[in-house]
Amino acid sequence: MDGKNAIYTGGFAEPVYAAQAAFRAVMDAMARPGSIHRLEAAASPPLPMNAAAGAIALTLCDHDTPVYLSKSLVEAGLPGWLAFQTGALVTEDRDEAMFAFLDLDSPLPPLSTFASGTQEYPDRSTTIVFELPALDGGEEYLLSGPGIDGTASMAPRGLPASFEDMWRANHALYPRGVDLVLVAGQDMLCLPRTVNIRKKGH
Repeated sequence: MDGKNAIYTGGFAEPVYAAQAAFRAVMDAMARPGSIHRLEAAASPPLPMNAAAGAIALTLCDHDTPVYLSKSLVEAGLPGWLAFQTGALVTEDRDEAMFAFLDLDSPLPPLSTFASGTQEYPDRSTTIVFELPALDGGEEYLLSGPGIDGTASMAPRGLPASFEDMWRANHALYPRGVDLVLVAGQDMLCLPRTVNIRKKGH
């Protein structure tokens, strides 16, 4: 199928049911930072956006949510797909975006370049959806904070070497700061700004 027609395909087969199921999955993952959750709702966005990122976009994006896309996603026609499927429009300014989607081959930009909200409206910040090769098998991190009994661990593969420092600076902005959703295949792992993250052994 050519790129022009691709915008009409790849959405949820049963939009209301699928969006409700995906929304519950995202909320559960946000409430349990570091735990891996499967997004069962099937979405097939144009590549290189993966299935989990597509399901999140279909569930959370609408005409009131400016979206930032990595260069590869823009070149693949995702702005048209998002506009048709959700009504969301793309912005080139990271600090205006409510959501940001970064494909597997795109680096994670400095978190400080995205909207961090304000003290009065901390919810006016960016939720970043970042694709990784896998959500396990990488360097281990320890997590603590709300939603975690004591400590939890995660080991996503493909996080930048500077991630610990990037997240420490983001967490220090609380109640401001970005939230991060890591995705691989149909799986996701959520990291709300409230969570403390450090490399194991540090």
